[in-house]
Order: sequence, then C-alpha cells, then structure tokens
Amino acid sequence: MRIVHPWLCELVRVPGTPEQIAEAISLRGFEVASVEAGPNAVIDFEITANRPDCLSHLGIAREASAIWNLPLQMPDMAMPPAGPPEALEVSIEDSDLCPRYCAQVFEVAVGASPQWLRDRLTAAGVRPINNVVDVTNYVMLELGQPMHAFDLERLAGKALVIRRARPGERLRTLDGVERELDTEMLAIADAERASAIGGVMGGHDSEIGSTTRLIALESAYFHPPSVRRTSKRLGLRTEASIRFERGADVNAPPVGIARAAALLHQLGAATPRGTLIDRYPAPRTPARIPLRASRIARVLGQEIPSAQIAPILEPLGFEVAAEGPALGRSGSSGAEAGWVVLVPSFRVDVQREADLIEEVGRHYGYDRLPVTFPPLTAAQAAPDPRIARERLVRRILTAAGFSESMTFAFVERQAAGPFCEPGAEPPALANPLSEKFAVLRPSILVGLVDSCAHNRRRERRDIRLFETGSRFISSGENRAVGLAWCGAADGAHWSAPVRAVDFFDAKGVVEQLLDAFGIQAATLPVVRPYLSPERSAAVQTADGERVLGVVGRLLPALAEARGFPSGEELFVAELDLDAIAALARTDDLRVESLPRFPSIARDISILVDETLPAAAVRGTIRSAAPDTLVSTVEFDRYRGKGVPEGRVSLSLRLTFRAPERTLTDQEADQATSAIVDALRSKHNAERR
Repeated sequence: MRIVHPWLCELVRVPGTPEQIAEAISLRGFEVASVEAGPNAVIDFEITANRPDCLSHLGIAREASAIWNLPLQMPDMAMPPAGPPEALEVSIEDSDLCPRYCAQVFEVAVGASPQWLRDRLTAAGVRPINNVVDVTNYVMLELGQPMHAFDLERLAGKALVIRRARPGERLRTLDGVERELDTEMLAIADAERASAIGGVMGGHDSEIGSTTRLIALESAYFHPPSVRRTSKRLGLRTEASIRFERGADVNAPPVGIARAAALLHQLGAATPRGTLIDRYPAPRTPARIPLRASRIARVLGQEIPSAQIAPILEPLGFEVAAEGPALGRSGSSGAEAGWVVLVPSFRVDVQREADLIEEVGRHYGYDRLPVTFPPLTAAQAAPDPRIARERLVRRILTAAGFSESMTFAFVERQAAGPFCEPGAEPPALANPLSEKFAVLRPSILVGLVDSCAHNRRRERRDIRLFETGSRFISSGENRAVGLAWCGAADGAHWSAPVRAVDFFDAKGVVEQLLDAFGIQAATLPVVRPYLSPERSAAVQTADGERVLGVVGRLLPALAEARGFPSGEELFVAELDLDAIAALARTDDLRVESLPRFPSIARDISILVDETLPAAAVRGTIRSAAPDTLVSTVEFDRYRGKGVPEGRVSLSLRLTFRAPERTLTDQEADQATSAIVDALRSKHNAERR
C-alpha cells in the first residue's frame, strides 16, 4: 500500500521524516518495502492479507495515532445540500453475495481534476482520468472503500439490480474485454443486462464520459469469497477486488458516499440529487469479546498494567468497557477480572480473545516482552518414528550422491494421469489455485520428473534427485520415497570414459536403501504405464509376500511430454515407506567376529537363457548350496562368438568357509558340483 506522506499527515499530524515514520510503524508489524523522497514522499507498506483495514491512508493513520498518541483528524464527510430527486430503483436479489448496497444520484460536470488531486493519485500509483472517477479512486485510497460510478442515463430503466449473473451472460468490462459470466458471479445489472461485476470491475456500456450529466454512485459491501472466486475465474484482479476479497467494512458504504459527495462539492464537480439509497436487509451487530487480564499475562508471558489496556485499544477503534469481574468466566477462585471489548466493523481480523491480545502485545511493544523460554513441566514426548525413518533415508541417499528435492503435493492433472492406478483418477481439489495445482499427486515421481526436466533445460546433465513425502492413492494417503537419475553413472575421470546410468545402477541404490532397513529384496518383471516394459521391475521382499515399490526407466514419450530432452534416459524408482517401516529391522544388530579359518573360492561359467534373471540363478544356488557358501558374485557376462543364439555365458565366483574348521578341497568341489547340477536341472544350464 503506497502511503503519500502529506496525505497521511492531514489525517494525523505525525512528527518526523517519512523514514522515521516508516521505521516506527514497521515495529508494529508492517513491513516497509520502500520509502520514496520528493514533494509527495511515499512510504510503500507490505500489508498482510488479514489487515484489509490498512489498505488505506485512514487505516495507517489510525495505527500512527495509536503509536504517537495523537488525535485522528477525520476527513470532511458532510453531505452537501441536495437538489430535487432523480429516479433510481435499487434492489438486492441476492443478499448473501451483497449484504449491503448504497447508491446516490449526482448531477455532475465531468472534467479534469485539480493538480493536487492528480498528484496524489499519481504518487499512490493510480492514473488520473476525470474528476468523477478520480474522486472514487481517491476515496478508495483514503478510506479503503472501493466505489463505482454509472452513467445513469445509460442504465436501462434507471435501475440497479444486484443479482447473480445469468447462464451465458456476457459483459464488456472497462478494460475493453468481453467476458462471459456464470451463475456463481454477482452482477450489478440495470433493467435489461449486466452493467458491472460486483466487487471487481464496471462495465464499458455505462462508463462515465465527457457528456455524462447524471451518475449513480455505488458504494457496497460484497461477500469476500464470492469476489475472490470471481476475480480468479475471470483472471481479473483490481484494486477493488483486492480490498473486497480480504474483507471490507460493512458500515463503510454510506461513509464512502458521504466523503465522495464532500469532495465532489469541494471540486465544484457535482451536486447530490435526492437522498442516499441504502439497502441493508440484515444489519449486523458488532462483536463483543471478553478480554481477561490473566489471559493477557498467560499469552504474552508478562502482565500488562490494567491502566494501559484501554489507551492501547481505543485509538485503534475498539470500545473498551470498564474493568470488572462480569465476564461470565469463573473458576475455582471465582470470576476473572477483565474487560468487554466492542470490535469495530472494519477490524474483520479480530474475532476472538487471542486477536485482542495480539493487538495489546503489538502496541505495548514486542521488544518490551521478556525473552525467556517457558518452563518445562513434563518430559518431552518421544519423536514420531517417521522422523528417524526418513532421516535414515536421507542419509543413505545423500551418501549415494543424490540431492533432496521438495515439490508440491498439488500437481497438474495431465502430469498425474500416467502415474495413477489402472481405472483410477487423481483426487481433485475443490478450489485449486490454478490448473497447475488441480489434483493431489498419486506418485512422488510426478514432481521429480518435472524437477529433472527443469534442471536439464538449464544445462545440468548429470542429475540425481530424491524426495520423501505423501502420495494419494486409492487406499488413502501414505508416505513414499522417489528417486530420479539421469546422465552419468559416476563422476568424470581421465582414467576411463564416462558411463551413462543404467537400470542396474538405479536398482543398486534401491537395494542399498532397503539393506539399511535390514530388508532383503528381490526384483521381478512388472508392467507400469509410465515405465519401459523391458527395463522395469517390481521391488518385493525376498519371500515374495509384499511388494515395496518399482524401479525402471521412465517411458521416453512421457519424459519428453514433461520437457525432458528427446533421446536421453531417465531412471526412476519409488518405494512405499510405510511398508518398509512395517518390515524394518534396524534395531536387530548382530556383531560377528572376523573369520578364523580360510575360505575356498570356486569359479564356474555356465550357459543359460539370456532372459533368465540373475536373481533366479542366485536363488537356485542358495537352495542347493550347503551352509558353508558365504557369497556368490557374478564377475562376467558374455554373449557373442562361441555362445549359441539366445544364450549367455555367466561366470560366478562361489566362496565357501566354515566357522569352526578349515574346509577341504573335496568338500568345496562336492558343493560346487551340487550347485551346477541344480542349475542344470532347474534352468537347463550348461557348464563351460
């Protein structure tokens, strides 16, 4: 909010330079974006969404009056003498979307505004247009009440009807764009058609022009969520909608018209015709909130002298009843002392006792409150087991060279579709921020794929990312970890050419992660709509009873659709952390002494079908080998000259050792023969 220094000083005579004023007000919770020097010096405040009352010079002046204990000089709001009435019918058909609507007819002489008015509007960031429109903008910036003027003679039937837009109704707004309305939007219509979008923007057909003689000046209160939805759907954000969607003052409409009338009279630009039309079907009563002295001390950590409560709150617009025990809250020691506070209608953010205590703390001075930690009266609760689990995940994956990514759980529907379970749809949000955040992600991989594409577009070739978070599937929400890897498998070095990452690299990281949780995993071929069928696998427990996730190459067409370069491979994996937690054996640690007896190694080479998974070979070896087999390592895989078509030569090293004695060569040979016989019987293997 751009506050013009001379304008502010008319409302409250604040001492000091604009810089000093900005610094003092910033200590009360208002961030200062900038201070601009000049004849019309400007202080630019960043106003939080819960303080719409401060989107005006009067709102900031009220804060300043409380800080410096100075009186607030309200602007002239005297209604000038009115001329004979002019016909104007005003009716509210939807009081839910428009609880209050005021209108006043003026006879005007449209022309240029005086220089002082144009200078102030320009300094505040508003372009001057003509005296009538400039006055409505001036009142909005001064009081925070948006207003709009209609050319009365261009309103059919000289009527204003506040209703919902009709299906398919169209309106050309002041910016020259024709917009289609829907039944959820509020229209300000004449007897025939829509003439404005309530709380957002006026219509082109009833715009004030140089020939305008009579105007109907609108000042209203609109339902904040309705204005927010309308502004978002139309992609039309205005100074008026910003104020209405945050919550305006329901008692401000007649005040705004009175101030505009006084300004128009001062400029010699208009004379009111008839009396104010005020449609207010269901008047609201101000909120009354009990404020307990003990609660102030409890929340702020320090007792505030009772004599200071009213002087703090009353300059801010609150009415404070005399201190007393009649608060209707009693305990073992009787009723509590305190106050009853009447909340002004412009403070829409104050709805409970804690909000009042915040106001007391703000203007008493946060710097005067004690900086001490509250005493601990009970032992700290044990941390959630998920914290330690995900900390271990991060440690393992960062050690493997991955960087942690953080993406939104809200994703684009098109991006989420391929990762959904067959026949399922991603859970949709009722009121998404945009189409980019329309649904909840069914997989952690949705955001990771986009993150990899983002990095590749910025010339980052070697990417390793992981993320832990929630995903939303048919069985509900659960925690998962996702990995994405593209580019080089290892760092570049002069001693060897760079090798591109492949399926087995990604599978190895998955096995390393599961091993940290004490889980022995196996992989089996799997079909997923987002993975290449020939290079993808389901990750499951060694006994095959539970599937833990998937690993594989992302389908190239899907990667390209998300902006990943054509011709490059992206390997991904996703594991169910809740399932892993149920199987984890991180606390089952055993210590074994170093071997006392030597081992014996035997190398074998066998011919097997090239489609036979290595896991099947290892499983057969384990089932046929004696307890003395301590390791099985594949050290060569050959396919070419001397090997039949469709077969592959696989070389393995079998290591045997007994914990209590030295094995003999005969025992190692017998065990090796038994293993080869089992491979021949089960997999039609041939020893080379």
